Amino acid sequence: MNKKFKVALTTLGCKLNYSETSTISRQFTDNGYELVKFDEFSNLYVINTCSVTDNADKQFKSFVKKALKINSNAFIVAIGCYAQLKPKELANVNGVDLVLGSHEKFKILDYLNDLSKNDFGEIHSCEIGETNFYKSSYSIGDRTRSFLKVQDGCDYKCSYCTIPLARGISRSDSLINIISSAKSISESGIKEIVLTGVNIGDYGKGEFGNKKHDNTFLDLISELDKVNGISRIRISSIEPNLLSDKIIHFVANSNKFVPHFHIPLQSGSNKILNLMQRRYKRELYFERVNYIKSLMPDACVGADVIVGFPGETDELFLETYKFIADLNIAYLHVFSYSERDNTKAGGFLDVVPKQIRSKRSKMLRSLSVKLKRNFYRSQLESNKNILFESENKKGFIYGFSENYVRVKTPWRKKLVDSIVDCELKEISEDGYVISDVNKKLVIA
Repeated sequence: MNKKFKVALTTLGCKLNYSETSTISRQFTDNGYELVKFDEFSNLYVINTCSVTDNADKQFKSFVKKALKINSNAFIVAIGCYAQLKPKELANVNGVDLVLGSHEKFKILDYLNDLSKNDFGEIHSCEIGETNFYKSSYSIGDRTRSFLKVQDGCDYKCSYCTIPLARGISRSDSLINIISSAKSISESGIKEIVLTGVNIGDYGKGEFGNKKHDNTFLDLISELDKVNGISRIRISSIEPNLLSDKIIHFVANSNKFVPHFHIPLQSGSNKILNLMQRRYKRELYFERVNYIKSLMPDACVGADVIVGFPGETDELFLETYKFIADLNIAYLHVFSYSERDNTKAGGFLDVVPKQIRSKRSKMLRSLSVKLKRNFYRSQLESNKNILFESENKKGFIYGFSENYVRVKTPWRKKLVDSIVDCELKEISEDGYVISDVNKKLVIA
């Protein structure tokens, strides 16, 4: 292979995908490829796909068109969840040359004998039951924070979800490997790590999913708390039934773990939760949030919610709306339910019309705006540590506090990748506040 070839990678979907894309990119650079941005000329474009929503599927095609517009002779590779679930569908997209499934994506260089365009997309995708190995991954070099993969796959059987079909059984990295990766991240100068996976609270299952490590998720975060050089660690998302009192108590007293929890809710109706085959009731969720806030009053809690699930009547949606409105949380990630092949919910009756799904989504997004503003208002006049990012966005630099408050201030290069102790003073009408960091920093 010509060592002067350029490669561009992009990621659709979750933080886990970002960690894996970064790891794959290092394989290319270690083998002499020149890494360029996706909007630049490249000989090879790699798209790490997602299949959680219809929108992610549509995004894939737009990225293919974007790449071919830059270089009509570019070699296009699709990897990731969508590539595992529907390889033929991706291979039939005009311009796609190679499709690699979950097992094959980490061996991408083995499939690149040359970069000549193919008449038809070539597929290498194993049966998902064969996807039982574990590949350590973390992102580095392209962001202020690093996404560290600690777990992959899922043994849960939520009726709407295709992730187990795309990523296989639940399995975990060894504690030794994770600590080693965390130390490598620390040595690179990155100050914040975000722990990621499909179901990270399930950490402890061995590489092949059929055995247990000696360690639990609590053991993992206890050891990560001791790694020198890392200032902050976030738990990206954790199921409410796996978020134990011990984990919450540990975070409350931790040296590095920040008071920020993202806890999937999906519905505030026990009837819908049952149809979704979730492993908790709304009462447990309420208890988890209250316990967090009792130990960490300034903690930021966010939730995922799905609207328009089959059988969700107006009354059941309002039950969800009122439940969330009474929760002491800071924001929502709202998803309109979309039918997925090979899922139990795909065959459910009582389908909610898409226009109603859209209306309910808008209602919850509006509620999320109110929740976030109320949370931001509660943080006024307090001092927080802001980790600033590296990008100059129209004369401003942005960052997050330890409890996930978004801030901005006029651009100054010396603030890049630094943590600054600041007092939060006011909220602007557009959701951002501008201030001089040498005086008082304010919420954005």
